[in-house]
Amino acid sequence: LPGSHSLKDKRRLVKSLLDRLHNQFNVAAAEIDAQDNHRHAHLAVTCVSSESRHANQILSHIMSAVEREAEMVVVRYEMELR
Repeated sequence: LPGSHSLKDKRRLVKSLLDRLHNQFNVAAAEIDAQDNHRHAHLAVTCVSSESRHANQILSHIMSAVEREAEMVVVRYEMELR
């Protein structure tokens, strides 16, 4: 989060992103680690679908949306389908 200068900035950025992901893609999303570090956010997104292709498509769209965020840089991501 290069645009974040404080925990307050980070909370604002992360909350805004998580709310948009939930509203736009109907997924569950949360910050799961690094809550006390204003420069990093570890997020988790969960999508439930009866078709793995559909879930993969939703998660790919979410990654594209996150990568377009001007105030955030994706360093690493993992995708797991079950």
